[in-house]
Amino acid sequence: MPTARFYDEASHGITLYDGTPDQKITLTSSPYNWLEASFFYTNIQNKPYPGFEYQDYKDKGFNFKFRVKEEGVFPAIAIGINDIAGTGFYSSEYMVASYGINNLDFHFGLGWGTLNGSKNKIKNPLGYIADNFKERPTKTEDKGGQFQASRYFSGKEASPFFGISYALNKKILLKIENDTTSTPGKMGYEDPKSSISFGMDYQINKNFSMGVSKERDNYLSLRFVYKNNPINSKKTYIYEPAEVKNEWSKYTKLRANLQNNGIGVNKIVETSNAIGIELTQFSHPNLDVIEEIISIAKLESGIKKDIKKDLRIADLQALSEYDKAFEANAKLIYERKRNRRFNTDTKLTLRPFLASREEFFKGAILLENNSEYIIRDNFFFSSNLKYSLADNFDDLRFPPIDTYPAQVRSDVKEYLKNFDQGVIIGRAQFDYHLSPKKNNHIMLSAGILEEMFSGFGFEYLYFKEKSNFAIGLEVFDVVKRDYKMQFGILDYKNTTGSLNFYYRNFNIIPFDAKISYGEYLAGDEGVTFEFSRSFKNGTKFGVFASFTDVSSEQFGEGTFDKGIFFNIPIYGNFINYSWKPLTKDPGAKLNRKQTLHDLLVKFRPHNYWAFINI
Repeated sequence: MPTARFYDEASHGITLYDGTPDQKITLTSSPYNWLEASFFYTNIQNKPYPGFEYQDYKDKGFNFKFRVKEEGVFPAIAIGINDIAGTGFYSSEYMVASYGINNLDFHFGLGWGTLNGSKNKIKNPLGYIADNFKERPTKTEDKGGQFQASRYFSGKEASPFFGISYALNKKILLKIENDTTSTPGKMGYEDPKSSISFGMDYQINKNFSMGVSKERDNYLSLRFVYKNNPINSKKTYIYEPAEVKNEWSKYTKLRANLQNNGIGVNKIVETSNAIGIELTQFSHPNLDVIEEIISIAKLESGIKKDIKKDLRIADLQALSEYDKAFEANAKLIYERKRNRRFNTDTKLTLRPFLASREEFFKGAILLENNSEYIIRDNFFFSSNLKYSLADNFDDLRFPPIDTYPAQVRSDVKEYLKNFDQGVIIGRAQFDYHLSPKKNNHIMLSAGILEEMFSGFGFEYLYFKEKSNFAIGLEVFDVVKRDYKMQFGILDYKNTTGSLNFYYRNFNIIPFDAKISYGEYLAGDEGVTFEFSRSFKNGTKFGVFASFTDVSSEQFGEGTFDKGIFFNIPIYGNFINYSWKPLTKDPGAKLNRKQTLHDLLVKFRPHNYWAFINI
């Protein structure tokens, strides 16, 4: 039952639900304290999947909940829309209020759609506002993916619902509610024996909980919940002082402390009143973290003078606080010998494949190696090699339904099924960087660019120092790799590219936006919108949608390409993942290792406006 309670800002969670007849997995994130977004994947037992009668029915969709009012003297209030662009099988809307008194929490609300299953319905109060709320379309969308605004909060009637929870102690929560859920169509549900459901939640630790419920006197259900907020967890990065010797100079100490904390020092110069340092780094999410490290390292090194920074990443000049005249009049203290270097890292990783028509989770445990050979600071070779220790990708047997206009991503299962055939090459590419003019940056790339495509191309980015805008262009000539992911190729090639616009806003509602227009891998043309929320420690949640010249009828199920992505710090490392409900060909882009914007934004403060006002 819905409530007006929300995840904390920046939280994310996973809920596993096992009931009768449906089994559900829900991924939830809260990019703002007033917004909770989730994706659900449901397996309905004993109902055949159309066209694949030998498997259970599957349904996917997105839910959104908005906080209208926080709790105070009066209850907290929220509104929500479920299955907002899905088939409509679970389409519902609600308004709900929550109010806590000591260990008791009261919830009461009004539901529409599949939440309108009460025997004690009332007239839809919104019908008094406008006539279009009085009738609710009954047709479900087989293709899904469409926003059906005519459904929202509509219908002749609505169902009141309520619930009460009682915290017995810090571990146990008891709940009782009247369940007004009704699922349209022949979905395998039995008629409820009662409208009352009750259950108990047990908090295992701060991240994990489980629950058991008796639903409408019909069935027992189980829930397993994982929830985490990296903002409230251990800091993404903790400063670690270097082991320094007393006889070292203050500059040697500074260099050692910075390098011990993931910041490389290329050059140090000194004038009568300031120190200039050319720095480079790949590790930290933004300038705020870098500034904190520099401040501590300066203090521990006994340096009194102001530090002016020249910040570089892969030799791209991202930000400079001094000019050539300053450096010309300064004394050279230190300059790094720019020797060739080789870095390598091998570790166990999990490769998930979510929400396929076979089942929600398929995956592999991989032994994965990432290596980099730095020929020059701005010229390097990087590789990614994988070896599957265990996987169940061979069970991916259902072929794609739609392959229009060209098969570039919908055959991903053929690649996954070859993961157990030995070492595969995930990437083997050369990159060359240059900044021919201030604020102008270029990346040239060639080789095996990702698991499914090889090729060559370039990216250009105009990224002004004191601006929250950026604009860029990328063009790549690519060829499709064969399914063994070695050096063979298939008979498909194309030139793909886009014009990219970036914007970061930190006024009122902070968000990052990216708009891209161009030609995709399959040859279709269109625009992609990305919206995300980032946090100071590098945590990021986002959504994207692509609209191309492929019509909804040609696209088929899902109507248009869309998905979610996130970047979450776990024990000092970042977990990056991008996921789509459906793997289709229209709107497909290269899965590049990194973009110029990805690199350079690490030398921008988390809050651009604060930076501008310095």
